[in-house]
Amino acid sequence: MVKAVIIFLLVGYLIGCIHGSKVAQFLSGVDLKKAGHGNAGASNATLSLGWKYGVLVALIDIGKGVAAIIGAHFYLADATNLTEVQVWLLTYIIAAGVILGHNFPFHMGFNGGKGTASIIGILLAVDWEIGLFALILFVILSFATNYLIVGVLEFYLVFCTATYLWIPGVGPTIIALLLFAIAIILHIENIKRLIQGTEPKVTSAFKKKKKQVC
Repeated sequence: MVKAVIIFLLVGYLIGCIHGSKVAQFLSGVDLKKAGHGNAGASNATLSLGWKYGVLVALIDIGKGVAAIIGAHFYLADATNLTEVQVWLLTYIIAAGVILGHNFPFHMGFNGGKGTASIIGILLAVDWEIGLFALILFVILSFATNYLIVGVLEFYLVFCTATYLWIPGVGPTIIALLLFAIAIILHIENIKRLIQGTEPKVTSAFKKKKKQVC
């Protein structure tokens, strides 16, 4: 089991290192690590390059979360020697690896994104109905408050709550809470700016796009 945990964590990490921001950089010529708030994620892509680039980065980063979980499900489907609790533990181990790979990719000096898009993909693959509900609520809250960070915090809360209520074993819940803690740490500056009223608004991405067109 220890060997399986290490392998799943490593595989998840390598998948997480596949970054949508690199594709955006190739197409736009803009390094997101040097633009906006210096974050290589979909939110900074949206705020720095406009919503189309934000969608592109989000789809890639969501996709790797989905791929990792679906791949783990297929692989573990034939693992008759594992209990349901062990299967879900390994599923969440690979999920943790994806988030760690996204946030701390070796090829970017261990300074990547903040894992929001990837956690969306992970929850969608774990349970698409709960994931879709959380995603819709994410969009509603982000636009209603005009701040992406509000939607981000909501999504992690749903992820942790759903894991606690419906995923067997204590391991997945601990992992979910640890990922939430990492997300909060990585979003500390966003939270501070939100409190101070200086956090970039969602609508600024659309205004930026209009300015570019003009």
